[in-house]
Amino acid sequence: VVAKSLILLKAAQELSLPVTISEQYPKGLGHTVSALATNTAVVKEKLSFSCWRDDSIKQHFISLHERGRPLVIVAGIEAHVCVLQTCIDLANAGFGVFAVSDAMSSRKPESAALAFERMRAAGVEVVNAEMVVFELLERAGTAAFKALSGLIR
Repeated sequence: VVAKSLILLKAAQELSLPVTISEQYPKGLGHTVSALATNTAVVKEKLSFSCWRDDSIKQHFISLHERGRPLVIVAGIEAHVCVLQTCIDLANAGFGVFAVSDAMSSRKPESAALAFERMRAAGVEVVNAEMVVFELLERAGTAAFKALSGLIR
């Protein structure tokens, strides 16, 4: 999960895409793993399971949407709790949501599998990190392609 999330993070940085990291009760559960900590991300603490149900994060996403960012690429844990609720709420709010399955996990694999089923039923696109990178790139032969294609191999 960390390795695939790192690929997504590097792609976002290369393509100048905004990155938002939410942390569920970091005082008790800890902060984002250091490998994914970046000074270019907006970090938001929350107590609500869904990011959309946290007023500060909700306003942040609304602001991104208003500035022409209606799509959200989601990775993280726990797939069947915070990630699931966030994806469904964002989709219901009119965002295009892409849940990156190989950059997500739950303590039990069957919980993640159920989450992916529910996401699909709610209109969330369940994808993998490689799909995301190549869809963002759109074509080969660019400087960004050269910088990012090596991450996939």
